[in-house]
Amino acid sequence: MKTIHVAAAVICDRGRIFATQRGYGDWKDYWEFPGGKIEQGETPEEALVREIKEELDTEIEVGKRLILVEYDYPEFHLSMDCFLCRVRKGRLTLLEAEDAAWLTIDTLYSVNWLPADVLVVRALEKEAEKGEHRAPLFDDISPAE
Repeated sequence: MKTIHVAAAVICDRGRIFATQRGYGDWKDYWEFPGGKIEQGETPEEALVREIKEELDTEIEVGKRLILVEYDYPEFHLSMDCFLCRVRKGRLTLLEAEDAAWLTIDTLYSVNWLPADVLVVRALEKEAEKGEHRAPLFDDISPAE
């Protein structure tokens, strides 16, 4: 089975988490964390910065890795590095996605996630449980080491 390596940005702002809705393909209308394929010679963090600039016309700061998701779709194996991120410069502008939403930890399940992204949502819930004493959620994202 073919393996596809991607990076995904869990963009956080004042306790909200950014999600996008796919507008094409077999998984059209499902929701995901934005990002894309890691090109040869790129680190996952470099791929994220490039992909978010291409898809959302925005510069991001990549923080710590939240989770590495390994998921078998029927046609391929997905290896997805997911990082907590924040907007550094610009406004999130949809250049490829059908729709987008800012969700809170309490509204994460209000959208229909891609199967692999459900694992990211579960990791976010665990991260939120660890940081219940902090408010707002993820505002203290520190850069990757």
